[in-house]
Formats: sequence, C-alpha cells, structure tokens
Amino acid sequence: MSMGGFGPVVDAAGTRFSVWAPDATQMWLCLFDADDAERRLPMARDADALWQVHVQGAGAGTRYGLRADGPYDPDGGLWFDPDKLLLDPYAPAIDRAFTYDPAMAAARGEGADTAPLMSKGLVTGPVPAVDPHPPCFRPGGLIYELQVRGFSMLHPDVPEAERGTIAALRHPAIIEHLQRLHVAAVELMPINAWIDERHLGPLGLTNAWGYNPVSYFALDPRLAPGGMAELCDTVAVLHQAGIGVILDMVYNHDGESDRSGPILSLRGLNARGYFRHEPGGRLINDTGTGNSVDCNQPMVRRLILDSLRHFVTQAGIDGFRFDLAPALGRLDDGFDPDAPLLAEMRADPILGDRILIAEPWDIGPGGYQLGRFGEPWLEWNDRYRDDMRRFWRGDAGMVGAFATRLAGSFDIFGGERRTRSVNFLAAHDGFTLADCTAYEHKHNRANGEDNRDGHGENLSWNNGVEGMSGDPVVQAVRRRDVQALLSTLFCSRGTIMLTAGDEFGRSQQGNNNAYAQDNRLTWIDWVGRDRAIEAHAFAAADWRAECDELHDVTPLRDGDVDWLDEAGHPLRIAQWEDPARRRLALRFRASGLVICVNGSGEDCLFELPGGKAVAVPARSLLPQQP
Repeated sequence: MSMGGFGPVVDAAGTRFSVWAPDATQMWLCLFDADDAERRLPMARDADALWQVHVQGAGAGTRYGLRADGPYDPDGGLWFDPDKLLLDPYAPAIDRAFTYDPAMAAARGEGADTAPLMSKGLVTGPVPAVDPHPPCFRPGGLIYELQVRGFSMLHPDVPEAERGTIAALRHPAIIEHLQRLHVAAVELMPINAWIDERHLGPLGLTNAWGYNPVSYFALDPRLAPGGMAELCDTVAVLHQAGIGVILDMVYNHDGESDRSGPILSLRGLNARGYFRHEPGGRLINDTGTGNSVDCNQPMVRRLILDSLRHFVTQAGIDGFRFDLAPALGRLDDGFDPDAPLLAEMRADPILGDRILIAEPWDIGPGGYQLGRFGEPWLEWNDRYRDDMRRFWRGDAGMVGAFATRLAGSFDIFGGERRTRSVNFLAAHDGFTLADCTAYEHKHNRANGEDNRDGHGENLSWNNGVEGMSGDPVVQAVRRRDVQALLSTLFCSRGTIMLTAGDEFGRSQQGNNNAYAQDNRLTWIDWVGRDRAIEAHAFAAADWRAECDELHDVTPLRDGDVDWLDEAGHPLRIAQWEDPARRRLALRFRASGLVICVNGSGEDCLFELPGGKAVAVPARSLLPQQP
C-alpha cells in the first residue's frame, strides 16, 4: 500500500516503485530474495525528479531497498554513496528492526556495502480503508500516555508472546484497567521504526522510547510483529471499549543524526531537501538530536501529510501528538501558526477532524510556543505541571497560580472559545509522579553520561530522605503526596493526561531521562504496584466522570464559581497575595460542587456554604458533592 503515488504501488502486473531524489545522478531499485541475494534495477528519472521503475511479478512480500549516486560533499549537504543501501521513505513495512553499525556512517569509499546491515522495505498488498468515523476522544477527557513495550512486558495476564507489543493493548485485563480509569484515549509513544543512537551500543543500552525514527510509515517490528493489521485490529478493539488511539509522531528529526551519523534513508536520497541547513551547508540542530527536518519544504510536507493519512485510513487512528511541534511551523523568520504544513493539516479532508496535540517547545530559536498553535490544537501545558508541583512542594505564593491552572489556564488560552490545555503532572520524560515525592535530584548514572543528561531542576521533593526508604512514616507521607497530586489532576478543568503506571506509584529510581533503559527500570511492575494509590486513582476517576464541570473546556464566566477560604468566605485580595496561604476552595455555583484544597501541613475544617463543614487532612485535595 502506498500513499500519494510514492513508494511501492501494486497493480495487476507487478509493482511500481517511485522515489524523489532531485540531486541524484543515478538510482537503483534493489530486490532481495530469501537468501539476501541482491538484484539491482536502474530507475528512470522524469522531469519532476521522480525516479521510477516497474517490476513485473513483484507483489506483497517483496523485500527491497534503494541506492543513489551523485555528488558526495557532506559539508555542502550532499551524501550520495551507492555503497549505502537506503530505506524508501514510503516503504509501508520493514522486514526487521534497525540495528546501528558504524559502517552505516562510514565516509564514501571507506566502508563496506551496508545491505547486509540494513532493514529492507516490504511491499504490502492492498488493504481496504477503515470506515471513516469521528474521533472517539473529545477534549476534556483523560489521555493515557504509554510506551508499548514497557507497558506490558511484565503484565502477568498478557500471554508471553504478546507482551511488549501493540496486540497486548487489546487484552481484556488491559481494557478493564483503562476503563476503570475512564481513559478516553491512549497515547502511544512512537511506534514507527527507529534506530538506536550510536553511543548506546558501547554502553550496553538500547533506545526504549523510539524518538529516533527512520521511517514515518513502517511500524517497528518489535512493537508490531503483525504489522499494520495488528495496529488496525487493536484500534478496533479499543474503539469498541470507547477508547481512542493517539499516535506520538516525530517529524522534527530523523535517526540519521549529525554529520557523523548513519546514512539510512532521507540523508542518502536528498539531504538538501529533507533537512534544514545553515547557509554554508552545516546541518541545523534545533532538536538536540543532530539534524532538523525541513517540515515546510513542499515534498517534506507531502511526506508528512501522506504518512498521517496512512494511519487514519489504514488503522482508524483518532489523532496525533507531535514531538517538538514548533518544528512543524518554523519558517525562515520564525514560528508561524499558519505555516503551510499546519494550515494544510487543518484543511485536509482526512486529517481536519483528527485530534492534534502539540508539544509546544523545542530548543530552536523562538522554540517556546505554548498557547500559540491556535484551534483546533491541544497543547501540552508545562506551566500546569510546574505550578502544581511548586504548590504541593510547598513553595510560597503559589495559591493564585494553583487556582489558575485548576480552572483551565485561561491566562495562556485567554480570548479563546475553550482551553486547549493538556494538563499533566508527569510524562515519559522527567520524574515519574511518585519520584517527584521521593527525589530532590536526578539519578541518571545508569544512562552512561555521568549524570549530565536530563533536567537538573524537577520541582520535586523527597520528604526528608533521598530515594527509596523503608521508613513507614516516610512511605505514608509520600503516598499522601502522590494521592494529592492525582486528585489535583483529576479535579482540573479540561483535558488531562496521565502517564502509565503513575496511577499506582511507579518509580524509575530517580532517573529523569530513562530513554535508554529498555529494562525493568522502565517496564511497569504490575505485580508490585501500590494498590492504595491505585484505588485512590480509580476513585478519583469515578468521581471526575460524574462531574461535567471538569470536562468543560469553555472559559469560566463571572458568577460561575466562587473562590473561598477555609471559613467559607470569598478570598480577599490580601489572601490571594499572602505568600503563606496554602488553602482554598473552589465552588461551582450551578451544581454546588466544591473542591477543597489543603496544602498546609495540618488538618483543617473547611466551612462550606449551607452550613456544612468538611475535615480536610493535611496536604490533600478533597472534592465534595452538594
């Protein structure tokens, strides 16, 4: 199956292969038999720099790659080397996962043929399109972020053969757990084929997260041994359970890294067209990974849009989260929410109604763009994360910021018809929710970078002991803090996001950048989960499900709510500005729902309207129905 006319297109007589490579002087299609014997076929170039060849009798299951010749001048953005077998950017599947080898990065004339080292593209047969339907997910629901492999590797109910795969997500035990949390959509961390960063192998590490893609179409066989059919079937089962599926997509860079990186696909075909370069030809690195894809180059836009459509039409995907999303709208003069790619996504007949979520920052110029993507985008809100952590850590003067975040962050999304905030307290990168209450400092030595990687400031606290503690008093206060954080998330207005395992206190032992820990550090411990925290999360989810006020994404108007002190009186300006204030209550006038927040270290009796009094324990958040 091909999208947009590129890649392999199967017909009655065989398969036509097409690839864009305007600077190439010669292209070959390379076919591989079961013994890996290679047959090279020259491709013909047309006036639009499209190279094509039709192969009689080639059909589903055909393994293939590409070779390209032309100028070799890496400093000038040209990397042609016919010794490098290349993956077709439109290959719909690959025969095995990528494994890094230094020969993949050898200069022209200094390395061996990489065909034995490379994953091959696979031709797939025509697949009927999934019946179109509106996304299952609606803003205001709970998004559950998970890494496919680590999520089920240790799940005792999932058959061993399915552990660590997409198929595990359709197991009844998984579905039941998601439904008990009232999950509206799962957000799958990257499932496209990726390659390990070159420094990991010598350290004995592998990439566990997948944010280093080689293909925007092909699924990684480690996660989807059943290919697109496995994804499609899993999505259908989740949809039957009322759960949408959002894919985390990485279009800001690819796994070919910096000037010393491997030549795998885009770099060997048209580095000048696919990547952003400085005037002298040096690769721009706005991503921290070594290269930056030129997302608004016309053919790159086409590649991105075709791949997104591919997942919607072939698997019924409900939406997408975009890693380092400012890259999608970065033009020569900076970020533009109306950049061609973003405008085309909004207007596309297949993508226009999908859920679009931005991680609204990268390290490039003008890289922090929270609040600027506009409708219909949702945006990860790191200010929600930071302000809520500061409040529960005990920082002074945080009650106003806490209230603003709880109400939907309309200081960021003001003037809009809804809050587009994705409220989260922890995500795949950074501390887990439980580690926020157990570690003041990162502990990343297992990553092999002498603890230099990862953020130094995590707005965390350790309750008096750094790391694991057998003291029941320390364990109790940490559990209390995690429950307060979970209550805060589930009582926040708008869309919320929970990372898998945080609902029962998972830990990464203080590692806040565990991207290279494909082991028990990141694999979720289902047997050892904290049942008390899990029960609290289930109760909070049940409660939220009954409160329309919290799913509401529209702005609060004057008269909708009251902000009260613990005596039941409206908070005065002096109280809002009191740096020591740690208590407040939010009352929704229409329903009478009250959320009592006690961030102090002592229990407090809250006087509520109507003469009711509620005892709220120290450092806790307690919702009250009228």
